[in-house]
Formats: sequence, C-alpha cells, structure tokens
Amino acid sequence: MKRLALAVLASAAVIVAVAAPAVTVTAWGNTGHRLIGVAAMRALPDDLPGFLRTPGAVADVGELAREPDRWKGAGQPHDRERDTAHFVDMDDQGRVMDQRGMTLAELPRLKSEYDAALAKAGLDVNDAGWLPYAMMDAWQNLERDFAYWRVLTAAEARETDLERQAWYRADRLRREALILRDIGVMGHYVGDGSQPHHTSIHYNGWGDYPNPEGFTNSRRTHAVFEGEFTSRVARLDAVEAAMPAANLDGFDVRARTTAYLTTTLGTVVPFYRLEKAGAFAEADPRGGAFVTERLAAGAAELRDWITAAWRASASSSIGWPAVKVAEVEAGTVDPWLSMVGED
Repeated sequence: MKRLALAVLASAAVIVAVAAPAVTVTAWGNTGHRLIGVAAMRALPDDLPGFLRTPGAVADVGELAREPDRWKGAGQPHDRERDTAHFVDMDDQGRVMDQRGMTLAELPRLKSEYDAALAKAGLDVNDAGWLPYAMMDAWQNLERDFAYWRVLTAAEARETDLERQAWYRADRLRREALILRDIGVMGHYVGDGSQPHHTSIHYNGWGDYPNPEGFTNSRRTHAVFEGEFTSRVARLDAVEAAMPAANLDGFDVRARTTAYLTTTLGTVVPFYRLEKAGAFAEADPRGGAFVTERLAAGAAELRDWITAAWRASASSSIGWPAVKVAEVEAGTVDPWLSMVGED
C-alpha cells in the first residue's frame, strides 16, 4: 500500500527510535488527537450522562482517541485491514482516487460493496482507504452501547432483587468503560476526517498530478504538519474557542459523513497554498490558525456525533428477546432475560 511507504520517508520526528519498527504516518499525531477528544468531551450538552463529563472520563477519551494508531504493528491481517480505515483518498473533483471512483454521496451501503465497486473499476481499496465506513461503524457501535446503558441504568434503579440489582450495576460499569472506548475510537476516525491529507490523493506533497500552482512535493509535508507543527502551536483553549455551535437538526450519519469529509477535502488546496507561503515554518500565526480551525472542526463534529448517538439510543431496541429502551425506561417492561440471556 502506497501510504505504508510514508513510514520510510517520514521525518525523524515521527519515528520513535532508530531501532524501532517502521511507523506509519498518522493523522494529527498524539497532540491533535488528544485535543480533539478532550475538547469534544468538555463541550457535551447537559442532557448526556454525567459520567461522561467527569475529569477522568475526559482524560480517558483524550488518551483513547489515540488508540487506532497504537493498534498498529500487530501483524496481518489486522494491520492491512485497519490501516486503511484512517483515510479516503479523493481527487480534486471529490471522487475516490480518480474519475473511475464514486463520490461520497454515491458510497454503497456496505463496505464489502464499496470494495467490490472499486475492484470492478480497477482501483484498490488499500490505496483508496475506507474512512467513511470506519466513522459510520463507530457511531453505530456507540449508539448500541448507549442504548444498553439506558436499559441497565433504568433497571438498576427499579430492581428490588439485590442479586439482580448488583448484576445490573456491574454491567452498567462495564458498559461505561466500553462507551469511553467507543468514543475514543470514533473520535480518532472523526479526527482523521478533519485532517486535509486524510481525504486527498495529495496526502504527502502534491504528488504526480498536474500542479499549476507549483505546490510542494516534499515527502515530509504530512508528518511536519500534523506532528511537529501541530504539537508546537495547538492549544486547548484556542481549539475550544474556535469550535462551531452544535448542529444536530435532522442528524443522519451517512449524510453527515459525506458533508464533513467533503468540507475537509475543500481545505486541501488552502493548506498547500499556506505551505507554499511558509505558514507552517516555526510558529507562523497563519499556520497556527489553520491548525486550530481544523482541530476545532474535528472536536465539534465529535461532540455532535456523541450527542446524536445518545439521543438516537432512546428509540432503540436491544437485547434478546428484544426490548424497547423507552419501555424499560418507562418501567413497563422487565429487561432481565433480555440482558442476562434465557439460557
């Protein structure tokens, strides 16, 4: 996969040690992913569960937002499948890879259908990436765990049998740990989606494409921007101040994914113009403003995705036999068998 070659070409700033295994270039690096996770959690609205707003939960998500990068190096098939989840390479017209690929609005319902469509067009998913599906899958997983948390919380509060109540409490605590991990993983992919290089064929220098503005072809472009420069200039207070207001009206995860990644693709040329002007050297305020805007976009999107997953979970059904969350919360259904299992 061509992006794996970036491990060899990356600067020393993104290589842990001379003797360490090759490391792939990652979106934002530790500083950026932490800031996106922390800023999003600190901005959650009051109607979400209180455990999400504790200092410990905020700090955990900041660290867990790095997790998909820390998975790397486990071997095959693990790495090949997961490494390509961090990006989707689109051309300047918004098509995956080139004119043979689909637009984000044309994405098939399933990733397997996406893979097949790319193969039929003569394209390779390992080159194209599948970030949109990673984002949507992570959102759906979070919605499921929120739904289970709602049921467990309601059942624990009403249960009079002490043994059952203890089981509900223990499972609720397990679910809270899972939810923080869910948010961290989703936050990583949402964060990847705010980094221009993770939406574009121009992911590390402009590349072998028409280049009328003379943009850089340096193979250090990606790493210097998201690592060295971001870690030097990014500040939590600035990111929080730059976050746009919540946008949850009519939230649809597929439509939202398309709009979000398309917006990020629109920042690729502005990035390269800034780079050409020297804005990512030292502590140039123009480069700092660009980093802040992109991190704030990622944090705001993550905040909204968490909130939307929580609110969607209220109308879910979970367990087997399936029970409706709303009926359990209303006290009209006993979820015990659905939670523990009939067998």
